[in-house]
Amino acid sequence: MKTRILTGFLFLAFLASAQTRDYTQYADPFVGTGDHGHTFPGPTMPFGMVQLSPDTRLKGWDGCSGYHYSDKVIYGFSHTHLSGTGCSDYGDVLLMPTVGKPQFKNKQYSSPFTHANEKASPGYYSVFLDKPKVKVELTVTKRTGLHKYTFPKSSSSNIILDLTHRDWAKQGEINITGDNEISGMRLSKAWANNQYVYFVIQFSKPFKQSGIVKANALAQGAKHDTGSFLKAYVSFETTEGEVIYAKVGISAVSIEGARKNLEAEQPGWDFDKLVSDAKSEWNKELSKIEIESADKSIMRTFYSAMYHVMTPPNLYQDVDGKYRGRDLKIHETKDFTYYTVFSLWDTYRAEHPLLTLIDRKRSLDFIKTFLTQYEQGGLLPVWELSSCETNCMIAYHCVPVITEAYMKGITGFDANEALAAMKKSAMENSRGLGSYKEFGYVKMLDAEESVSKTLEFAYDDWCIAQFAKKLGKTDDYNYFIKRAQNYKNLFDPSTGFMRPKQESFVSPFDPFAVTHDYTEANAWQYSFYEPQDMTGEIKLMGGKEKMGRMLDSLFNVPSKMHGHAQSDISGMIGQYAHGNEPSHHLAYEYDYVGQPWKAQFMLRKVMNELYHDAPAGLSGNEDCGQMSAWYVLSALGFYEVCPGSDHYDIGSPVVDKAVIHLENGKSFTIKANNNLKGNVYINSAKLNGSNYTKSYFNYTDIANGGELELNMSAEPNKSWGSSESDVPVTKIE
Repeated sequence: MKTRILTGFLFLAFLASAQTRDYTQYADPFVGTGDHGHTFPGPTMPFGMVQLSPDTRLKGWDGCSGYHYSDKVIYGFSHTHLSGTGCSDYGDVLLMPTVGKPQFKNKQYSSPFTHANEKASPGYYSVFLDKPKVKVELTVTKRTGLHKYTFPKSSSSNIILDLTHRDWAKQGEINITGDNEISGMRLSKAWANNQYVYFVIQFSKPFKQSGIVKANALAQGAKHDTGSFLKAYVSFETTEGEVIYAKVGISAVSIEGARKNLEAEQPGWDFDKLVSDAKSEWNKELSKIEIESADKSIMRTFYSAMYHVMTPPNLYQDVDGKYRGRDLKIHETKDFTYYTVFSLWDTYRAEHPLLTLIDRKRSLDFIKTFLTQYEQGGLLPVWELSSCETNCMIAYHCVPVITEAYMKGITGFDANEALAAMKKSAMENSRGLGSYKEFGYVKMLDAEESVSKTLEFAYDDWCIAQFAKKLGKTDDYNYFIKRAQNYKNLFDPSTGFMRPKQESFVSPFDPFAVTHDYTEANAWQYSFYEPQDMTGEIKLMGGKEKMGRMLDSLFNVPSKMHGHAQSDISGMIGQYAHGNEPSHHLAYEYDYVGQPWKAQFMLRKVMNELYHDAPAGLSGNEDCGQMSAWYVLSALGFYEVCPGSDHYDIGSPVVDKAVIHLENGKSFTIKANNNLKGNVYINSAKLNGSNYTKSYFNYTDIANGGELELNMSAEPNKSWGSSESDVPVTKIE
């Protein structure tokens, strides 16, 4: 008990000390809003339910977040947004201030704006709307948003409510209650087939007029309506510079739930206090990793990435503990917090391993959410959104998230139930699994993306085997460790690539071709995907030297692509595609072949060339935190090639110093001495004061607290980390 109390005091002392620095000054929500990053600039709380942001684009690949930096028109400000996805969803409960006669078509009520009149920081956003001459300021709590509109003098200053914005609105409801409140609901369909959003909107001033629009017909003074195509407005008389506030609570459960959220989190109208509270909360989260760098652009890039890491997954539970479950029924729990938005094909690689280190309590809640969804829906989530399964992407990557957490000591859940849930996902016959179980690989004609599915199934099976082994389930371990080697069945030694197969390898074969045999990739990007058995992969490739040459080719062959276009494949260095997840571990594989200096060079190249502190600062889709989590870990100087293993692979830190503050009260410090711009190579290292020659370190080194000191150089030290005893290993025996 005394130890736990002391640990708690130490953690609180760290928080108090860390928050004397303002980390939010470095976090720029505009990073990723340009090019193909698909982020949004509006305020949200860490992992919050509300993402209150401007909408500048209604459709298209680069409009998935609702905002693109190249746009010049704002349609309004809605309360839910996705951070870096490949399909549009959300954009719920849009409000827009206007002046003059109310108009209800989005091209009528929209307004031009300029970036010169736009600002954003964690917890705050503002913009001046050129058409109505209204200044808009936004802030949030976890479950609510607060709009601050500074109007010009007008006898008709309006606020439009649009429930038809973006997704297909299946059903809606609007209630105008008294002279300062609107409530209602919206049921929509895009990725999520049944996305429920209930809301309560309260205004700081009574409105003098109101009306409801249904199917483009205005019913002036109407108080209630339902249907698929609903909008509404309220109107005020304002003096020059008069401020009107609109506070909005949302819920997936009920109007009552939205009202409770609003009452609990926004009892008053103190906009500045909410901005301050949001800033404090963000500083608390961002300070979990303190970095130092003489380069301010690195500081901004790092903490902008940290900000995006902590944007999703999102809270999906009301203040009273109620939530809409995977069965779309209403449930209540006080035992954990229920979340949504799990882009697991992307985030199992770096987002969740990072959170396993610095946010263990929330990571446990994620796992309890997974298991609850398994109980309510019959399977672990694949790509879950608003308690709906989208079945987007491949494999069953909830498994490595659970395994990674369990292997790192997060055990506060029913492990036997988790194993049963994992096995249920792995024993399905859908999505190519029937073919995989029967033949040891997915036959090309049995399912699309057959190569990628085979390789990713095999990795997930390795994770199940490790989890079963930990629980002493020998039969399960033996079965799944055998399946974990199925990747070998698609390796073609004559070409050195993983190839599609029916009974035999399919010809003709072009490793540069983007085909339906691979998931958002080609053979170059997927032929190195065996993180669970790097020893076996190296053997297939013909040994370390030969695999090293293959990695060299990956980064140096032309960046050409053949076949159908794939917007996800971006951030090209040779055939390495950093803008998409299958490539994210590949540079670190140089560690496994005893050539860590090549990893160091290439990782610095990726970080320096493909990440920036600007709207176009991401080389590809943010993918719910994964792109940013890769940078956070790599900027610190390490990465986990195989989540679920016990070690991290060393790269080349761009920061001069980093302190990772752990929830157990301990900290792990990384120092990069002589870390000048051109000094990308590790010349020597010390771990806890002792000389260290390995190109990896163990999880326990972090968990126990300590210091890794790296001495950087402009010339590679080819003897450091290259001997047989110093390289990381994963293998299936």
